[in-house]
Amino acid sequence: MPSTITAEKAVLRRALRKRLNTLSPAQRQASDALLFRRFLALPQVAAADTLLLYHGMGAEPDTSHLLAPLWAAGKRLCLPRCLPGNRLEARLIQRDTALVPHPWGMLEPGMDCPLVAPPDIQLVLVPGLAFDRSCGRLGQGGGHYDRWLAAYQGFTVALCRDMALLERVPRSSHDRPVDVVITESGLYRLSRTETGESGA
Repeated sequence: MPSTITAEKAVLRRALRKRLNTLSPAQRQASDALLFRRFLALPQVAAADTLLLYHGMGAEPDTSHLLAPLWAAGKRLCLPRCLPGNRLEARLIQRDTALVPHPWGMLEPGMDCPLVAPPDIQLVLVPGLAFDRSCGRLGQGGGHYDRWLAAYQGFTVALCRDMALLERVPRSSHDRPVDVVITESGLYRLSRTETGESGA
C-alpha cells in the first residue's frame, strides 16, 4: 500500500498536470519571459561559473531560451542525462552540441559530452511540477533529482508558474527544498519570502 504522502503526491500531480495544460502558448511565453528575466537577474547566476540547467518539456518553461544569454555571459552550461536506477548525471554542452531525445521526450546530452562532477557546479536549476512558499518541491515522481541533490552542496533555484505555487507541498524525509523559488509575481527564499522586484 502506498504511504499517505505518496498517495497525496500522486493526486496533486494529476491535478497540476491538468491545470498547467490549460495554458495557451501565448500565456506560456509571457510566463516564461517573466521567469527568465528574474532568473537571469539573480546575483547567484552572475556569480556562478558552471550551471546545471534542464531542457523544459510539455508545460514546463522552455528553458532552451536561457542558453544563449548564459553563454553570452561566459557561463559553462550542463544538462542532465538520465541513467538506469532513476539516477542522473551532469554533462557539459556547447553551442553546437547535438542533444539526444530521451524515451520520455526530453532532450539530453550524449555520452560524448564531458561529465561534470557536482562539486564543480555552482548553481542548479531544478525542475518541478509545483513548489510552495517554503521552497518545497513536488517533482515528477521518478526521484532523479532527489538522489542527485542529496550530495549537492551548491545553490539551487526553481522556476514555478504562479498557478503551480501551492500553500504546502507534501514532503517525504528524502525531499530536499530548493534555495529559491521564482514565480512571475514573486521570489521566495528558503529562509524568508520576498515579493515584487526586490532580489530578482
